Amino acid sequence: MSKGFAVVPAAYVLFLRGDRVLLQLRQNTGFMDGHWACAAAGHVEAGESAADAAVREAMEEIGVSINPDALTPLTTLHRTNGGTRLLDQRVDFFFSCDRWSGDPVIREPEKCADLRWFELADLPGPMPPHERYVLEGLREGTLAPIASLGFDA
Repeated sequence: MSKGFAVVPAAYVLFLRGDRVLLQLRQNTGFMDGHWACAAAGHVEAGESAADAAVREAMEEIGVSINPDALTPLTTLHRTNGGTRLLDQRVDFFFSCDRWSGDPVIREPEKCADLRWFELADLPGPMPPHERYVLEGLREGTLAPIASLGFDA
């Protein structure tokens, strides 16, 4: 067993309206800038549940209020960035949401260049591979409750 093994948890909210999903265009974050990504996502903070992180990120990033009961768990994705550092291991909690209060707007313009609705059947590029994996699985009905990505078979 590895000494000091750690995973970085993150929460993602897929805002859905029928077959459309709300995505943001990342900029100036140092990670996947220029990629379309989930409208609200971020690291789970110490002492915070994944659902609480999802609710917090939705308010911080696009200014909408979510009742935690409106979050539907989609998948938990265990993934690796392929590196050997302890922090290259990730666990991502994906939720869908189709009920919220407020109109989605860009609340962090220094990190988000655009915010748009896209058809699940016509996703933009580029996207972070793990987010595209989840969105395509959702569209195709093949998304498992627990999945892994980036590990050798």
